[in-house]
Amino acid sequence: MTTSARRVWWRHTIIAAFLGFMGIGFLAAGGLLLAVILTPAPDIASFANRQVDQSTKIYDRTGQVLLYDYNRDVRRNIVPLSDVSPNAINATVAIEDSTFYEHGGVRFTSILRAMLTDALSGSLSQGGSTITQQVVKNTLLTRQKSVIRKIHEWILSIKMEQVYSKNEILQTYLNNIPFGGTLYGIESASQAYFGVSSRDLSLPQAAYLAAMIQAPSYYSPYGPNRAALDARKNLVLSRMHTLGFITDAQYASAKAATVTFSPTAASSSIIAPHFVFYILNQLEQQYGPNALISGLKVTTTLDAQLQIEEEAVVKKYALKNAANGGATNAALVAIDPQTGEILSMVGSRDYFDSQIDGQFNAALALRQPGSTMKPFIYSLALERGYTRDTVVFDVPTQFSTACSPTAVWNNKAPCYAPVDYDNTYRGPMTFETALAQSINIPAIKVLYLVGIQNAINLAKSMGLTTLGDASQCGLTVVIGGCEVRLLDLVGAYAAFANGGVKNPPTGILEVDDSQGNVLQKYTPDPTRVLPQNIANDINAMLSDKYARVPEYNINGVLTIPGYDVAVKTGTTDDFRDAWTVGYSPSVAVGVWAGNNNDTPAGSLAGLMAAPMWHEAIVDALVRYPKQYFGEPDPIPTTVPPMFRGEYCIPDANGLPVPHSLLYWSNKDNPLGPPPEDKSTDPQFPAWEYAISSYAASHPNLFNCAPQIPVPLTVISSSTPASSATSTATSTL
Repeated sequence: MTTSARRVWWRHTIIAAFLGFMGIGFLAAGGLLLAVILTPAPDIASFANRQVDQSTKIYDRTGQVLLYDYNRDVRRNIVPLSDVSPNAINATVAIEDSTFYEHGGVRFTSILRAMLTDALSGSLSQGGSTITQQVVKNTLLTRQKSVIRKIHEWILSIKMEQVYSKNEILQTYLNNIPFGGTLYGIESASQAYFGVSSRDLSLPQAAYLAAMIQAPSYYSPYGPNRAALDARKNLVLSRMHTLGFITDAQYASAKAATVTFSPTAASSSIIAPHFVFYILNQLEQQYGPNALISGLKVTTTLDAQLQIEEEAVVKKYALKNAANGGATNAALVAIDPQTGEILSMVGSRDYFDSQIDGQFNAALALRQPGSTMKPFIYSLALERGYTRDTVVFDVPTQFSTACSPTAVWNNKAPCYAPVDYDNTYRGPMTFETALAQSINIPAIKVLYLVGIQNAINLAKSMGLTTLGDASQCGLTVVIGGCEVRLLDLVGAYAAFANGGVKNPPTGILEVDDSQGNVLQKYTPDPTRVLPQNIANDINAMLSDKYARVPEYNINGVLTIPGYDVAVKTGTTDDFRDAWTVGYSPSVAVGVWAGNNNDTPAGSLAGLMAAPMWHEAIVDALVRYPKQYFGEPDPIPTTVPPMFRGEYCIPDANGLPVPHSLLYWSNKDNPLGPPPEDKSTDPQFPAWEYAISSYAASHPNLFNCAPQIPVPLTVISSSTPASSATSTATSTL
């Protein structure tokens, strides 16, 4: 075939294909038009008077105790569109369907985009984007997704636009939107959230309600996602401004306005409200908001009796702390380590207490965890080859390489010389005693030995997914420099309890639809995140009541007589957060005490969480089998002497001078030979100077120590003195 002939053939082929596609398109359009003509118009009155016909029921783990009937007390007040504030109308149109007044029921560009997205993803998740389609989808059609159902939705939407006015459709939509819980329609939501009629909604109030439409449980003003709600409210205002619904001045004023939400009325028809709405939010995200009115039966993991007991414990101690001038609020989570099932979740001292914003779920809030981060860092060190008996020095230390090693008392940026809560120093400590007593300087040294990002990666693998990276957290990650959720923290500690195997926290055992079909059933998903022997070591370190002395009494609040219980406390700067997390092999319990607004809780913060945790875990332990941790392996005699608890070891000069771990081991290969050129480590001069200086001033603590500080020239004889003041702050 000649070149000219090939060109003619390709031109004819392209024309034929184009005509074929055009023919198919005309046939499809004709079929759609015929379907529109033959499809009867739905009765608009049936929409306005529609009642939710099936309720979603949330049960405890037995399937017998009803925690909440989601739709039992539906609140819906029908109002004409003329009685709805233009602010609410414009806000809704702006965020939900900006071309509502121009299209004929569907937006064909959106349909093509949705079809392409569905084809690529293999799902039917895209589509009904216009307000008209949402009215049809939520009132006339089943909720099962299919191609036929989507076509029916398009046809009925076009038909509805031919029969009813835009205002009639919008009125139906506004009167039937779910706004969370039992609230349906703009009038009920306006009354419940702001105490005003929908006709009197201000611009920022209207923007908030429009922002909630997409996912009312997730964007609840009382839940843990208030920041996301605020951001979406601002998006609504931005869309209104772009579309010309509001002026520049109105936009700026509404964006800056402070809006107060009314507390919902107390109700005796709900058990474990924080947990229930946590579950409803999950269902909404997984199945869509309309699934909550489709008659689901949800069997959760909650132990209803334990929940009642733990709610009483949290309220008791939170009120006591508040009366003593400490934190006003508290939260608790209990988890089964062997399954990850959430047994109890208490998000505040009282869900219905408006004085402390009780509906806010502090168990899901991001807060700095303080020293509860330390076990993860020590775990990684043990994996690297260090042992429970490895010696680390609690002495005044300058960690910033931007400052002189002698600046052990300078904690002003760029220097970093942290202290412990009691401003005392204990000299040589083993890993076990340093962790059990929660001493900061040894923990920061251990973090440096293992690497900041490595430690963060381990903590994330154990469930603390909200942590930032090394540049965000720095060395302070070991004392709570990044934020976590109480739920995730207890789940991560549960992995220690379960021998290093993580089970992601779960709150749902089974979801059945209204016909009894199982939509979802809990399937264990265990993952080993730590070797068994490392978990055994951590459990031994955190359950050793003798290692806690003198920081804690042997038989104090952290000891549970007759049980194997490991426990760790944590307190953040300015006493903003107080934590205690502990566990046995059968149950893990964590508590938080603080103020929802993150204000300091007072000097009693260190005492606020532990007594609450003690009573809470005792309540849990008696309900579950008594089990014991595995025994830790003995310390090998083949490891370096300092790993076995010795530190008065003759050095290269034959002198029994105490040295740091950087002298005796290579942090990149702890069980290998010591580094030949020790001065290459930027922290080496500071650690050595700190030990020698402290030893000289505390000879009774170091029976092998010289009486004068070792000069810097001896510490780093092969390195110029200027290297000790390097500006390599990246090592922090």
